[in-house]
Amino acid sequence: MTTEPTSTDQPVSLAEAPMRQARNSAAFWTLTGLCRGHEVIRRRGFVAVDGDARAGLRILIQEPDLDPGELAEVSELTRRAAGPVNVEDPFSSTDLNHLGMRNWQMPIMLRQPGPVGEPALDVIRARQSEDLRAAERVVIEGFELDGFEPHRPGELFPTALIEQSGVDVFVAMLDGVAAGACVSVVADGVGSHYWVGTSSAFRSRGVGRAVMLGALAHLADLPATLTASKLGRPLYESLGYVTAAPSTWWASPSGTV
Repeated sequence: MTTEPTSTDQPVSLAEAPMRQARNSAAFWTLTGLCRGHEVIRRRGFVAVDGDARAGLRILIQEPDLDPGELAEVSELTRRAAGPVNVEDPFSSTDLNHLGMRNWQMPIMLRQPGPVGEPALDVIRARQSEDLRAAERVVIEGFELDGFEPHRPGELFPTALIEQSGVDVFVAMLDGVAAGACVSVVADGVGSHYWVGTSSAFRSRGVGRAVMLGALAHLADLPATLTASKLGRPLYESLGYVTAAPSTWWASPSGTV
């Protein structure tokens, strides 16, 4: 699993998008887990990051055909998790109803390599710890990550995360204040975005668009994927993303996106 920012102008087909998103998401959460000091479990059909009571367990399905042993291990990991559980299945093929978790679907979207416009706001790449802490606070508030309250600096975004090849955190500034944030990850020649969030005080002011444009600027020569929320989908479509396939997410009652 490489996160080296390999440049390519080769398009990715819609059919390939779920697998590419699966690999990218696994790369992102593996690096996040390792930077947090959490256990990472790698199997053919899934990657699991087993965290503490606040971070919880994140499982990334990597193949559409988990074998019985893999499904049993996913079930056992879920049952003994110390905190909230979140499972991403970009293939929408793994049935976890027996675990009593809620589930919903969000579209995987794909953008082919192409020009990127200039953001209307200042967007900075987090280089200093204070920039990373600002991004962390925006994401915790924007996504209502109550499990990370009270805020512990460096818990959501460890400083070591931005030292990893292929991982960048971006912050959009408005009136001198951190108003939006997102994480971009390049893995195996494909970029993807995570935690695209806006502080509640700055919504409907173009912050999401600005931070996405700033993050896309260094991915213009790469195909890019993401998993879109219902509210975020119109923005991504306006930036050239098209829907590829539904991704099914599963979560315990205390789980988050």
